[in-house]
Amino acid sequence: MLMRTDPFRELDRLTQQVFGTPSRPAVMPMDAWREGDEFIVEFDLPGVDPASIDLDVERNVLTVRAERKARAPEGAEMLAEERPAGTFSRQLILGDTLDTGNVKASYDAGVLTLRVPVAEQAKPRKIEVATGGQQQQINA
Repeated sequence: MLMRTDPFRELDRLTQQVFGTPSRPAVMPMDAWREGDEFIVEFDLPGVDPASIDLDVERNVLTVRAERKARAPEGAEMLAEERPAGTFSRQLILGDTLDTGNVKASYDAGVLTLRVPVAEQAKPRKIEVATGGQQQQINA
């Protein structure tokens, strides 16, 4: 069987996966790091109405959704349109060592910050070991 390939169609498909489409943008850059007993995740969401931000945690999957509406009035002649508008979505898989019930979120200057504490059972603790009438502490 002979199959025809269109290299431009494949290029379009890959471009849409990386950069998104006007109806489904793919832009939601983030940074994540651990600071003490919590993980911090920051998402760049400039121009997003804070009321449009939706955060959900189901099991260990955190889903972030936000919407940026087009700023040009209806019927305006666009001269340049480089800022994506639409609904953004991103999912993070959180480990079992995080306390997903106590996630805190704040939005300031176009940055959504999530603070996810480390679960108590995942924090280091000391265990006492009894030896011949004496007790000795060992770090676990």
